[in-house]
Amino acid sequence: MATRKKTVEKEVSVEDKLKALYKLQSYLSEIDRIKTLRGELPLEVSDLDDEIAGLGTRMNNFELEMKQLDENSKLQKGKIETSKTKIEKYTKQLDNVRNSKEYDHLSKEIEFETLEIELAEKHIREYTQEVATVKEQITAAGELLQEKTTDLEMKKQELDDIVSETKAQEEKIREKAKKTETTIEPRLLAAFKRIRKNARNGLGVVPIQRGACGGCFNKIPPQKQMDIKLGKKIIVCEYCGRIMVDPETAGIAEK
Repeated sequence: MATRKKTVEKEVSVEDKLKALYKLQSYLSEIDRIKTLRGELPLEVSDLDDEIAGLGTRMNNFELEMKQLDENSKLQKGKIETSKTKIEKYTKQLDNVRNSKEYDHLSKEIEFETLEIELAEKHIREYTQEVATVKEQITAAGELLQEKTTDLEMKKQELDDIVSETKAQEEKIREKAKKTETTIEPRLLAAFKRIRKNARNGLGVVPIQRGACGGCFNKIPPQKQMDIKLGKKIIVCEYCGRIMVDPETAGIAEK
């Protein structure tokens, strides 16, 4: 009778789990350090892109406004020419009036058209002033656009330089982190990621330092310190929720 071979899975000790978690934390902290090195540059580049797009829209609106003001001025100039033609016609008709009624009527028409010319000229002066104001705004926006474009080019170059310097390094560390993740049981890995996500400095696993949590620096009771040192179970800080490891388990010397 053939014997059935059974694959016996190797039991991973809590200490090894903690070592794997701390190793993973080290890799992720290094990636965080690289991101910090880049600083706010990606956000600054994005903000400048948005600002430049906004300035472009503003300048386009100014150009449309200029065009509208020019059309308005042409319309008023057309009204002036029309009124002048009417005044000339009414003036000639005054020489052939038959009575005072016709004279008064033509005089009122001439007066009305004269007022129309004055009103149109007033509008033209207003449009001319508005055009001057819009031109100043276009000049200011253009100067600002040039300034922001120069800033953007510098920021992009600075970001490209930093990314090119750190990209290969970051990719290597990410590969190591992924490989380490495969050695950690899914439930524990999920818990670690959850803790890390909620931690302000991205630390999900911390060594104890001088009898205190390496994350929040609150004192740890002696008995719990002993349990952590023994590495027989996963222990989290009661104050910050981080997983705590003994410095020796983490492979570091306690200062």
